Amino acid sequence: MFNLLRRIAVTAALPAALIATTAAPARAVGPMTAPALMDEILIHTNDQRRLYGCPELAVDQELTVASVRQAHYMAATGDFGHLGWRGSTFEARSRAAGYAEPAGENIAWGFADAAAVVDAWMASPPHRRNILNCEARSFGAGVQRAADGTHYWTQVFGY
Repeated sequence: MFNLLRRIAVTAALPAALIATTAAPARAVGPMTAPALMDEILIHTNDQRRLYGCPELAVDQELTVASVRQAHYMAATGDFGHLGWRGSTFEARSRAAGYAEPAGENIAWGFADAAAVVDAWMASPPHRRNILNCEARSFGAGVQRAADGTHYWTQVFGY
């Protein structure tokens, strides 16, 4: 419970584009591959956008690369946050991958499936704002399973 409260407090102190999720850890279930989980994230995210009148997001290869890099970094290091390797930000990772106008990033850890992580993001106002930013047109998702089986999730949005 303390961990959850601490994450909520940290979330409230950060700018909207740099908010970390308040996820409770759970072990992965089933043999879902990272690409299948990434596809599921897109489906669930676009379902929410349609429900609230936003256009669907198109998958963008550069944003996918940026997302996968951050998910991999978090899974490899256990360092859950928006800063990545050598202190990189989602903007820097997106631009390094070739995407000029990144809009926001959501991250999570410990969720066993895409529906649960998107539901958690929708329950968090800063993450919800990223998902329901109707100006965003592009999207990339990354999922990486750590050695202990914990999934690390990243989605990056772009204009």
